[in-house]
Amino acid sequence: MTSSGMHFAVTYNGLPTMPVLTIRNVPAAVYEQLKARAVANRRSLNSEAVEVLRLGVAHHGGRDVHGYLARARAVRERSPGYVTDRQIDRAKRSGRA
Repeated sequence: MTSSGMHFAVTYNGLPTMPVLTIRNVPAAVYEQLKARAVANRRSLNSEAVEVLRLGVAHHGGRDVHGYLARARAVRERSPGYVTDRQIDRAKRSGRA
């Protein structure tokens, strides 16, 4: 096992193949859901786990959250009836003792 926790399977000629990942302490409910997905998708449990990981990484990888927020703020500021954060905070505090 490497320091990253990944194992590398070895072929008969000694060359490394795809990494092997061991996942410990999977909650029973998560395991059952994964198993049900595997059956529904006609995959092995391992293949379904790899697909779920692949989709999760693809979905979250490369996201520019700060860029999204900056663009959202720019659109909000150009919108008619734009209300600033300061105005919202003032409205929330008004009428409180």
